[in-house]
Amino acid sequence: MANTPQAKKRIRRNERRAEINGARISRIRSFVKKVETAIEGGDKGTAQAALKSAQPELARGVARGVLHKNTAARKFSRLTKRVAAL
Repeated sequence: MANTPQAKKRIRRNERRAEINGARISRIRSFVKKVETAIEGGDKGTAQAALKSAQPELARGVARGVLHKNTAARKFSRLTKRVAAL
């Protein structure tokens, strides 16, 4: 258990950050899910629109430090390839 005041503060801060980061990751997943649903539905127009809205979310995740740059690039690349194949 934490003994020093700064260790206690660190625990409090880490809990808050984990909650915020969890919400950010959840939001990104929701945007990616919209693209995947549109792809499965076979609607290219909807899929392209969803992909266009998902890209800034992935980039925001990288900027905020919840996603690695290459992870976001990989996800975007794979989604783009699937949308183009429709």
